[in-house]
Amino acid sequence: MVHVLTTEEVAPVTGALTRRFGIHATDLGIVWDNGQGRLLVAFGDTYGVGWGGHGAGPPEGSDWRCNVLAFASNRDLETGLRLDSVVPRADGTAAQILERDRQVDEHTVIPNSGIAVGGYNYLHYMSVRKWNADGWDTNYAGIAVSADGGDTWTKPPGARWPNSPKGDHPFQICAFAADRDHVYLMGTTNGRFGPAYLGKCGRYEVLSPASYSYWADGAWVKDPFQATPVMSGPVGEMSVQHNTHYDQWIALHLDEDRAAIVLRWAPELTGPWADGQVVADAKDYPAPYGGYLHPWASDGEDIYFTLSQWGPYNVKLMRTRLKSDAS
Repeated sequence: MVHVLTTEEVAPVTGALTRRFGIHATDLGIVWDNGQGRLLVAFGDTYGVGWGGHGAGPPEGSDWRCNVLAFASNRDLETGLRLDSVVPRADGTAAQILERDRQVDEHTVIPNSGIAVGGYNYLHYMSVRKWNADGWDTNYAGIAVSADGGDTWTKPPGARWPNSPKGDHPFQICAFAADRDHVYLMGTTNGRFGPAYLGKCGRYEVLSPASYSYWADGAWVKDPFQATPVMSGPVGEMSVQHNTHYDQWIALHLDEDRAAIVLRWAPELTGPWADGQVVADAKDYPAPYGGYLHPWASDGEDIYFTLSQWGPYNVKLMRTRLKSDAS
């Protein structure tokens, strides 16, 4: 069994540190290795001068981009997560990498998880029609791809999971994971209140929804609506990785009922997943969400992750010290 000991802030990731990139306010900070020894960091709705969280929303003229992508290379995580560069616009500030879909009623397009497999980088995203307090409305989930390490991206129209009219498709917000033979999607319905489901495909079939199978009561089936939960809810934004130090799969996600980021673990992605232990809660970090595991800290006693807060709408690098019963 793994126990949470302490959590502390290491350093800010965005805000004053990233204004040279036109990133004054943003969230998420989804981190993964691009397969070439470089860290990719994907952010959600991003703003320039004029908005820093709180309130009803950003004003006009605040340089809104639905998403941006940065690069980092420092491996001394005790000094923080330092962004070296971004996918740029002509003026050198951060560009939007996933364009909006003009064919549907789409408010924004938000990244959920990233992974590098077989020389390609994949970014799972959701097409958000509307934000609601008790749940979100998505048009579909999709996977974007980059063949050049993250510098340019395309959104193949065939790599999409359309939401149902009821808004209950179980793979709208997904976290990637992988082993030697498969790529996995740990998915939830749109919003932060449902359980998590599991899908998988071959390593070279990531962009083909027809190639996926879904875990259903101990068997793999082809219909995502037949999938049964592998992790109890409420599960918000999630990240999953295999920790070689503990030889366990570890997941971080928002537990909306507890207003906290929680850590869970399991011997297999199919479970059983332990109940969540709080690593960061609203008493210490008001309005927390996200919780994206750093891929370069999956082999030690400590885990590092990015944490977002609605106000001041920016991202921090956090460290949690863990201990297992065997240590």
